[in-house]
Order: sequence, then structure tokens, then C-alpha cells
Amino acid sequence: MFAARGRRTTTAGSEAREGLSEVLGSGVPRRFEAVGEALASGSGSVAACTVVGGDLARDGVSLEEALDALRATYLRVRGRDPEYDAVRAVSAAWSEATLGYLHQISCEDPLTGLASLPHVRSRIAELYRGQLRDGLDTRDTHALVVVELLGELPGELPGELPAGEVPGGLERDLRLARTAESVRAVFAGEETLGRLRWSRIGVVARRDHLGRRVALLRRLLSAPGLERDTARVWIEGLPGSDAAAGMLLDELAR
Repeated sequence: MFAARGRRTTTAGSEAREGLSEVLGSGVPRRFEAVGEALASGSGSVAACTVVGGDLARDGVSLEEALDALRATYLRVRGRDPEYDAVRAVSAAWSEATLGYLHQISCEDPLTGLASLPHVRSRIAELYRGQLRDGLDTRDTHALVVVELLGELPGELPGELPAGEVPGGLERDLRLARTAESVRAVFAGEETLGRLRWSRIGVVARRDHLGRRVALLRRLLSAPGLERDTARVWIEGLPGSDAAAGMLLDELAR
């Protein structure tokens, strides 16, 4: 929980022209000193609220606690509840920081259903450990199937999309989701399907009948009506060590 500061904390905010008095500053919740300074100077608190909202989310403070502290700051300095813009700034910054953290740790993309790149790395590392324990060579038992979207951007010839150029975020994800459906129809077992980069899907699959399954996937992706979603499919052999496999994934993710 937040605690009031016993004495004034100096801030470096350029907006704070006058600063809080010792009396007012002593009642401002910790971490909200910059907001209090901005309110006392009359320069506006939105920028300070944005900074503190993101910082609190990254430190694990709940949104309820953050808004309670914002209200306490306003009551102390201004004698009234916070304005909508201040509440919105804290809430939006807190949500953005929280979502960014969740996306980093999530093992599955909610739109495409594909595992994240860290999860694919973890699965391959687990595979190497298991094969080593059983006296097997991962290179002989498993491989990585790579599916890369091919498409066309306005003004570009058909083919692989130029490096650094991608469609809009939603269109991009929908295209990848449609391609992932076809990939999942062929690799419907225990294989790990992951998103390597915006245009690439990786499948950690056993080598049994792999050639036939890849051929089937190519036919599915080249079916009529899927011209914008056609993709190049190839098999990447896994290297001899887990560390080398990680380097391969890094290369494919570029």
C-alpha cells in the first residue's frame, strides 16, 4: 500500500515551477510527488500521471491502489477529486505497461493461437534435454518446419514482402491466423506451433512422414482463393546442440 511521505521529496520535473510546501508535501502518497508538484505549480498533471501509472504497473502495484493514491494526491493538493484526464492518464499507462508485460510472458498469441518465440525456445530446449537423457540425437528425430507468408504490398511485385515492410497490424495478424489454421490442420498432434516473426510460423515436429505432411501443407496453402495467403514452406534441420538451436531461432526471427 502507499504511505504518505514524512517530508517533501524534490522532483526533477520541468513543469514544477513552485513546488509543494512542506505541509502539503507531507501528505502526498509516495511515488506521486511529481504529480503533486505539477498540481501545485498549476502546470497540469497529465504527463506526470502517465509516467507514474506505467512505473506503478511495472512494480506490481494494482490499478485500484494507483487510483486511490491519485485521489489522495488531488485531495491533498487541490482539495477535490482528480479530473478525468488525470484518471485516464494513470489508467491508460498502467494498462499499457501491464499488457506489455503479459505479452512478454504469455506462451500463446491470443489472436493467432500460436505459441510465442520464448515458448518455442523452451520447448526445443526441453526436447534436447529429453533426447540426451534417452540417448537419442535430436537431429535424427525432430526438425523445424518453417512457414513464411508470401504476399503483395501496394506498388510491389508478388513475392516475399520487403524487409522492414509489413501490412497494418490487424491485417497482418489475420493473415497469419488464417495461415496458422492450415498449418494446424496438418500438424494437429503434439507439435509445437509458434510465431517466429510477423511473417513466419515454426513447427517443432517429428521427422516421421514429415515430407508427406509438408507436401500436404503446401497443397492446402496454394488452394484456390488463398492467393494472398500463399506461403513458402521448408524444413530446417535442427543443429547438434540446444545452444545452436537457439541461434537458429534467432536467425529465423529476424
